[in-house]
Amino acid sequence: MASPWQQAGRRRNRKSPGPGPGPPGGRVAGPRRGAGPVGAPVYAGRVSESDTRALPPEDRFQDLVDELVGTDGVTPPRSGSGFGRSGLRFQNKIFAMFVRGRLVLKLPAARVDALVTAGEGVRFDANKGTPMKEWLSLDPESGLAWLPLASEALEFARSAR
Repeated sequence: MASPWQQAGRRRNRKSPGPGPGPPGGRVAGPRRGAGPVGAPVYAGRVSESDTRALPPEDRFQDLVDELVGTDGVTPPRSGSGFGRSGLRFQNKIFAMFVRGRLVLKLPAARVDALVTAGEGVRFDANKGTPMKEWLSLDPESGLAWLPLASEALEFARSAR
């Protein structure tokens, strides 16, 4: 049975339609606001910024799920209730989730510090009154592309194994 994230009508393919200039099979993300001082390399994304920023956050997260679920060890969000129900998981560990209309990512504490300092988001608080040092709640107005950040979070989850 298909998960809610894989049901008909929910999957979209935003890759370029065939050969042309640029990388084969996809588009490259536009420039990232704050790419230098935030402390991470600029990654080429496969979905253009102009395509994703016009979408509601729920659809942006769905596109992210669609993009990453085919990756070895990554599983889609589970149905049900409770913490992490909207979470993308690597070997059963959440690395990205959609909470209260925001993308939430597990990243190294120093990276979260840099992103918070740059004004790209805040430390995630699971309604317990204590911000988590390795979890970032990305500002909805942030100019950062979601796929590269989620890929960063996936790499962090892989390195913890």
